[in-house]
Amino acid sequence: MVQVGIFVGTVYGNALLVAEEAENILKGQGHEVKLFEDGELEAWQGYRQHYVLVVTSTTGQGDLPDSIAPLFQAIRDQAGYQPELRYGLIALGDSSYDNFCGAGRSFDALLQEVGATRVGDVLEIDAIEHPEPEVVSYPWVEQWGSLLK
Repeated sequence: MVQVGIFVGTVYGNALLVAEEAENILKGQGHEVKLFEDGELEAWQGYRQHYVLVVTSTTGQGDLPDSIAPLFQAIRDQAGYQPELRYGLIALGDSSYDNFCGAGRSFDALLQEVGATRVGDVLEIDAIEHPEPEVVSYPWVEQWGSLLK
């Protein structure tokens, strides 16, 4: 199986809950998984030859949570081209705001910009429709984990 680093951006804990559930699912599939609540560039770089799962909520103005914003900036400013990186992304948001899932969409755009390869589609979870995001993420993570080789 493969190594997966899960990097979390959370404000109220929902993204962390989804990430912890993803960690359990992926470990259950036999993958080697580590979760980073305040991931730094050094940890991120350790997964360049492996897989990364970004799970992030979005603040009211479409911004990244404080727990993952420094990592985003470090990837943008210091990490360079990363064509060997493969990733998945789960974005949590609230469709009553203008910038629904803005943080996740920004992270996806950045990773595309640095040449990383997305595995599967981005999962966007709307808090208005799904107050328990882990219910929506569970089948997505199971399917995503089956794509990792």
